[in-house]
Amino acid sequence: MYPALPLLHHTDTDNFFLLAGPCVVEDHENPFVVCEHLAALCDRLRIPFAFKASYRKANRSSIHSFTGIGDREALRVLREVGERFHVPVVTDIHSEAEAALAADYADVLQIPAFLCRQTELLRAAAATGRCVNVKKGQFLSPEAMSQVADKMRAFGCRDFMLTERGTTFGYQDLVVDFRGVPTMQRNGVPVVVDITHSLQQPNQGSGVTGGRPDMIETIARAAVAVGADGLFMETHPDPAHAKSDGANMLRLDLAESLLEHLVAIRQAIVRL
Repeated sequence: MYPALPLLHHTDTDNFFLLAGPCVVEDHENPFVVCEHLAALCDRLRIPFAFKASYRKANRSSIHSFTGIGDREALRVLREVGERFHVPVVTDIHSEAEAALAADYADVLQIPAFLCRQTELLRAAAATGRCVNVKKGQFLSPEAMSQVADKMRAFGCRDFMLTERGTTFGYQDLVVDFRGVPTMQRNGVPVVVDITHSLQQPNQGSGVTGGRPDMIETIARAAVAVGADGLFMETHPDPAHAKSDGANMLRLDLAESLLEHLVAIRQAIVRL
């Protein structure tokens, strides 16, 4: 299943679709660098691709953490990226007011995991008419996401996705239960696996979230093998100097090898 997005190319293939990009719009150059690389790569591999970046980071551990370059400025960057590379754009929202604002610039409104039960936020996102990606809360079972799906349909949203991004394990780790993929697919919507946030190690005493980027390919291979419709990942040319979530992002120059391996796995699964 593919989301009904304008400019989503290669939906005539059997490939998973990809939502990918840097964590946040951290300047005026990085989003274009990342999108140009990913768009060309996905075009060659015939992967349906949408570019993702948050226009503002509202959920930071530390008061000193970077949050953005300004809402409208970042949203304009996102729209320009989408127009230049002819791809759909995904961005996060955190309140009802943000839904209407972001909908003027982005094709997909993303609900962060910790807000997935906020009924009025879901209602506001649905009311924009945009596609919505709802991330499963780290505190929810896959079965509980049927209630989210019911809300979205009740609010008139027919084009939405559900995303697995790991479940809280203790205080400072996450685990991925891949039974959640077919469980959430029973709701009749595309199911995405977030292969980078699933490897976060949150709640560090330093105020900076840790991660295990060395395990990205492991999680990604498993996601494709169990039949996830799409993958979500954050990537950056230099994660060590990224302004948000650098500890769990994929280095951009590793994306080609990773996606080649994942396409090969997908093709093998399709042939079974």
